[in-house]
Amino acid sequence: MRNLSVDIAGVILKNPVMTASGTFGVSDEFAEFEDLEKLGGITTKGVAPIAWEGNPGPRVIESPSGMLNAIGLQNPGVEVFATRDLPALKGVDTVVMANVCGHSIDDYVKVVERLAEEDVVKLLEINISCPNDSGVTAFGTDPKEAAKVCAAVKKAARQPVIIKLTPNVTDITEIAKACEAAGADGLSLINTPMGMVIDVHRRKFALANKTGGMSGPAIRPLAVRMVYQTVHAVKIPVIGMGGIMTGEDALQFIMAGASAVSVGMANFNDPAAAARIVDEIKAYMDKYDVEDINELRGIVD
Repeated sequence: MRNLSVDIAGVILKNPVMTASGTFGVSDEFAEFEDLEKLGGITTKGVAPIAWEGNPGPRVIESPSGMLNAIGLQNPGVEVFATRDLPALKGVDTVVMANVCGHSIDDYVKVVERLAEEDVVKLLEINISCPNDSGVTAFGTDPKEAAKVCAAVKKAARQPVIIKLTPNVTDITEIAKACEAAGADGLSLINTPMGMVIDVHRRKFALANKTGGMSGPAIRPLAVRMVYQTVHAVKIPVIGMGGIMTGEDALQFIMAGASAVSVGMANFNDPAAAARIVDEIKAYMDKYDVEDINELRGIVD
């Protein structure tokens, strides 16, 4: 029997395929499309200490080989999230990682302290890198600020802390190393690069926010390169993401050194994408007689 299980900061995933924050509903919304227990993990939508309205519309626009979004981390706040949304995931045999956002260090700490009470949450993904919210982005582009958030969250957290990194920096490894030094248990990358679309017929920005985060196949080579660089800069596990549409896409990240992957935009045009990618990884392992998925991690080193 082939082994697909992976270890993320002491938490065992049955396979390396997770879903990316903001692309998989808030609880069990995708359960009618695929077996959630087939997945290695589910990452929830970002949650703040209080409800955020997000940005005005239009907030989503398609682009060649991808899309741009400027949702702005709309969410109901941690109390509603914990009492209304999380219960649907209790009893589901998969790892739940809660994505946490904030406009201040105190915001992050409040959410983490509240989620410490929730046994269903096994990992925390700390979003310091949303390109559509300047208050969040500021933490992720400065190594010192990123380290401050990480240190404060680690002090308050019960679950392992995974810091989500932005590609909108000169050198992502500097942020990665700062987070590792501040106690991060792992990293996830990349969040979306910032992009812009102009409607030439209306002669206006396509998004009300002017800019948005770009996702989809177009960013995958950028993401694979950044994951490879980061894996070689730190010793903590990395969850890779960015344009994963197939099992072979996911394997690129694993071969670059990622311990697990997150599927994002693919969920929008194929609600069963993540489960399909698990099957495609299994088929690859059968084809090439790979006994353990961990044999492939960092193989192109």
